[in-house]
Amino acid sequence: MNIYIDVEISSRELDSGLLLAILAASKGHKVLISRLSEIILGFKSGILAPGIFHTTNLAPTSQKILRHQKIIDNGSVITSIDEEGGLIDYGYDKFAKVRYSEKTLKQSAAVFGWGLEDTETLKKIYHTHYNKIHVTGSARADLWRQKFYRYWGIPRQIPKKPYLLVSSNMFSITKITPFHKYFKYLKQAGYFQRDPDLFFKQFKQVAEDSRKTGAFVEAIIHLANNSNGFDIVLRPHPTENIEAWKIFLEDIPNVHVIQNDSITPWVNNAFAVMHNSCTTAIEATVSGKPVVTYIPFHQEHSSREVANKLGHKTSTLKELSETVNNLFNGTKINGQEDQKKIPDIISKKIYFDKDELSAEKIVKIWESLDNKKLSETINWIKFYWLLKISDLKIATGKFKRKLFPSKFGPYKEIYKFPILKKNDIDDRLNKMCQVLEINEKIKCDLISNRTVLIRKF
Repeated sequence: MNIYIDVEISSRELDSGLLLAILAASKGHKVLISRLSEIILGFKSGILAPGIFHTTNLAPTSQKILRHQKIIDNGSVITSIDEEGGLIDYGYDKFAKVRYSEKTLKQSAAVFGWGLEDTETLKKIYHTHYNKIHVTGSARADLWRQKFYRYWGIPRQIPKKPYLLVSSNMFSITKITPFHKYFKYLKQAGYFQRDPDLFFKQFKQVAEDSRKTGAFVEAIIHLANNSNGFDIVLRPHPTENIEAWKIFLEDIPNVHVIQNDSITPWVNNAFAVMHNSCTTAIEATVSGKPVVTYIPFHQEHSSREVANKLGHKTSTLKELSETVNNLFNGTKINGQEDQKKIPDIISKKIYFDKDELSAEKIVKIWESLDNKKLSETINWIKFYWLLKISDLKIATGKFKRKLFPSKFGPYKEIYKFPILKKNDIDDRLNKMCQVLEINEKIKCDLISNRTVLIRKF
């Protein structure tokens, strides 16, 4: 069977895509992990045969609905798990109505849920599609398990000293996409139509997030000057501009601003994780890592309730410093042990099966959708040259835009999906196979800078 995994943000989704790909490839399926544009180009050219098209969300934009219909008309079937997850807020109703619709559910063959809350809500709202909504859990959450610690290993740029990981999820002044352009995207994609309150909430959230950014800069400076011997790693969100944070935290001793690769190995090797309204707090809690939630002022528009209920809650610089230093020293805080059992508020959000990975459940459902059309042979050499020509055109366009920006417009870096390297993918592949104890020979072919084929040989 042919399986096409659409990756939007590689630091967030590449490793879980590899997990799915390896499990599927070990059963004889051919799996392409790529950016959306390369997959669509393959479909349009007729080179890519029908298969499972697995996408990051089913947001009901007119562009996406049209694209998905063309994919269906070509014989493929669509599956999805929403990579945003809706994990950091209580309830799921609003998320379900903004990120899904009757039309996009009708177009899909299977929808995978992170946990009981999202699947039950989707089944209630879109009850005519009840049978295609499955509580599998997420392949990304699989990788938070202790089983995969060996896969992640130690980050390449890890400081010599123990470190506090500060996970940023700021919405405003650090975002790569300017607010007015992001606002335009939301408007064109119909988000304001589906959620009218979102229009003015965006402005209020930006104002509050700007204040929160300043408070976090102040907190990091305070912690750096009052630490008991640890370093601080500030991890910007993939959509944030790392240069902004480097300027804000310039010349502060023992502070490192790092954005490379997945955040998971950074969580695993930190002595604690500090955040405000960030999904990383959920990941850290699942991993058994101490969490420090810093809320320096009352937040009405940028607070995410579930995430901010986790860990050790602090609101002043003194309280924050004492908490972090106590965690660093291994001291109990107010007589409390760090929680090892996953809290109920997370158990409702994320489903874990102790006997089977979520990725294994997803692959089984993919196999239940198989038919002869989804397993047709593909000329991969032809696809390679198609993408080679496409890359050449992109490189030429990049050169023109850099040389004559006034004539061709400025060049935009593809920050969500940096160029892949074969030796890095091979390394990840080998480590993943070892963790999964897969003995079949699985190989990867780097078809383009952002496209990799995983299959058995």
